[in-house]
This record gives sequence, structure tokens and C-alpha cells, in this order.
Amino acid sequence: MTVGPIQVDVVRPGTGTLLSLLDKALTDMPEASILVITSKIISLCEGRVIPIAETDRDRLIEQEADYYLPASFSKYGHHFTIKNNTIVGSAGIDQSNGDGNYVLWPADAQATANQVRGYLCKRFGVRRAGVLITDSTSYPLRLGSMGVALTHSGFRAMHDYIGQKDLFDHLYGVTRANVAGGLAAAATVVMGEGTERTPLCLLGDLPFVEFQERNPTARELEQQSVTLDDDLFAPFLRSVPWKRSEKHS
Repeated sequence: MTVGPIQVDVVRPGTGTLLSLLDKALTDMPEASILVITSKIISLCEGRVIPIAETDRDRLIEQEADYYLPASFSKYGHHFTIKNNTIVGSAGIDQSNGDGNYVLWPADAQATANQVRGYLCKRFGVRRAGVLITDSTSYPLRLGSMGVALTHSGFRAMHDYIGQKDLFDHLYGVTRANVAGGLAAAATVVMGEGTERTPLCLLGDLPFVEFQERNPTARELEQQSVTLDDDLFAPFLRSVPWKRSEKHS
């Protein structure tokens, strides 16, 4: 697999569309490659920002999350939240590289992924083009952040081993490989988390990726996540009193 970060000019809220940024930054898109895009750069292009000086951060987090725990649950004042079936700090809200703003998650990451895939196919004349939108989060018992896949288009996000045999003819019963998640982690560590100005990354030489010449179906997207009660970690997740966001009340 090849992982090539792509540097761009400093992006500020509302200074241009995502497609205009890609017109300038992206010079090639080989067949059977994947463009990785950090969610923050999408949000900045969309103007999905709130001035820090005018905002109650706790209130904003509670509004943006699907479920949340008060910051008092953490000795670090960390806001644990669930948004779009992803456990992420502060509902994905970030102030780094926001130029005095809180940057929210994109309005509709899936619609953006689908739009960009169509743009790439048309601009570069390719049929197999993938798009992966990422953010970063922290994992229990591990220090530091890692990339996480928010959504994708143009390839299968999961590789299912169930029903196949291992090296000793044992049938896999539960194993699924999260292809999108692994790609997100690889791309994010190369793109960086600071002042690198590389919010795009082109992945190539991907024999393990099954490309699809279409957007993912609703069913395929649904199969990438599980409910809180069915999750393997439900005993931990259900041991705390998650509060439901007002938007779901």
C-alpha cells in the first residue's frame, strides 16, 4: 500500500468549496485508489464553525452529540459523547486550526463522500475511485489519538471472514476486518494532527480493497455499526448514565 499525503494552503472558514480545493490540490487520481479527506477540512469549507468567544462549549457539545456524559465524569474534564454511532470526544468539536472557532463535524459526511467520488470519476476518467472521510479519536487503555473512519464511498468498508476456513480448516464464526478503519488509521498518522497542512491523502496499491463503482447502499452503511445494546462492549457502555441530546427528545 502506498500512502501519499497532499499539502494544501491554509484553509479558513468559508474561503472556498471543497471541490475548488481539490481542483487545486489534486493532480492525479489513478484507477483503484482512495482519496482520504479529514472531516475538519470539509467543515471549514462548509463554514461549519462557531466563534469560541460567543459560545458556551458545554452547551454546544450537548447539542451536537447524540448522547453525552457531563464533563464531571472525567477527572480531566473530558466530554464523552456518542455521535453518528461513534464514540468521540466533544461530539467531534475541535478548536485546533479553527482560527478562533469551534469546528463542528460536516453537515452530511455521506453526501460529501458520494459527491466527491462522482467528481473524481468524472475529472480523472476513472471507474474505481474511493473516498474516505476521517477524524481522530482516543481508545480505552491506549495513549494518543488514532484515525477513525466516519464514512466512505466506492469500496467495501468491511471484509467478512465468516464461513471461511483458517490455515487449519477451522471456520471463522465472527471475524470481520474493518477495512475502512484500518485505512483511516494509516492515512491519519501520515497526514498528522498539527501544522502539517496535509488534510488529504491518496492511497494506492490496494489489492485487499474491493472497489465498487457506486455509492454504498443504506443497508451497507447500516451493517458497519451496531446498537448500543448489541455492542460487544455493552457491559461497559451501559454502566454509565448517558444523557440523550435534546435534538432526540
